[in-house]
Amino acid sequence: MEWISGAAGALVLVLVLTSTLRTLVVPRGLYSVLVFRLWWLLRRLLRLAAPRGGYQAIDRAQTWLAPLMLIGMLVTWLGGALLGFGLLLYAASPLSWTTAFREAGSSLFTLGFASGARLKLSVLDFMAAATGPVLIALQIAYLPTLYAAYNRRELEVTLLQARAGEPAWGPEILARQWLVDTETALPELYRAWERLASDMGESHSTYPVLLSFRSPRPHRSWLVGLVAVMDAAALQLALDPRLAPPEARLVLRAGFTALRDIARVVRIPFDPDPSPGSPIRLTFEEFDEAVAMLGAAGFRAERSPKEAWPHFQGWRVNYETVAYELCRRCDAVPGLWTGPRDFSGGPIPPQRPVDRRPGAGRPELPPVPE
Repeated sequence: MEWISGAAGALVLVLVLTSTLRTLVVPRGLYSVLVFRLWWLLRRLLRLAAPRGGYQAIDRAQTWLAPLMLIGMLVTWLGGALLGFGLLLYAASPLSWTTAFREAGSSLFTLGFASGARLKLSVLDFMAAATGPVLIALQIAYLPTLYAAYNRRELEVTLLQARAGEPAWGPEILARQWLVDTETALPELYRAWERLASDMGESHSTYPVLLSFRSPRPHRSWLVGLVAVMDAAALQLALDPRLAPPEARLVLRAGFTALRDIARVVRIPFDPDPSPGSPIRLTFEEFDEAVAMLGAAGFRAERSPKEAWPHFQGWRVNYETVAYELCRRCDAVPGLWTGPRDFSGGPIPPQRPVDRRPGAGRPELPPVPE
């Protein structure tokens, strides 16, 4: 029995140490079974708080996922360390189960009230006494990194609201720029999101818990925003390739590279080199309706919708599968062209401000196609 307890305790400690290093220390996106199982469990428990609700109820419940993940990781690691050291103390001494776990807890949390005068257990007591503070210190040092990445992300998502509405939508970005004659600002937008996509690809694959951090406003989402900017760039390249800025190609490349980096960490399968002619889930009818809306806003396309569709499809096939699956797993706001969700309700069109200019003004955008 002692040998079994000792082997089990050593195995538990190895699992805890490996999970901690993979999540907090190693600067590379490594899969941690403990962390992802915890995420899976907490996400489903929070879904129980809104069994029949639509997106608003899901969003309120999932707001708690990130803080519960941070607390849950620490509790899981400390609980695993307590179990591992308790089993080792029981295996290395004549202590009873309760006494062994009491001493392990006393040493782990550096309380020292249950330590005994047994020399051969001192090494285990010292290791346990060092493990607890180290785990807590690593978690504390982890938080500033997370919130710095979160703030960088949400700043650009908030700035996108004026250009794309809430929730963001690719055709809406182009339509708004042409409606108010600000299309010359698109290269700057693409440059900003190229840098942000690269930042998110690095930070969210290194610290996957960032995927559970939601935006302050329910209709904002970094995922939906990234898909919208990429769709806008793909639309511009497909419809008007001569006048499309070179930044459009760069943001598309940075965007689907970032999504694929994240997909590898959370183990979403994807084709790394899809054929440009591979089918996509977005239909030509949806694309055609969006192009018609762009035309009503003043966008003059060089290609017809039928001519542009294969080019748009060739761009979107690089990121659609991963984007849809990430949006589903993160319970992102169901914006247009972002795929289905696990909760009831259809896609939410972008909210548009009312034109308050005196006089007739310019015509407003046509209704968003359902």
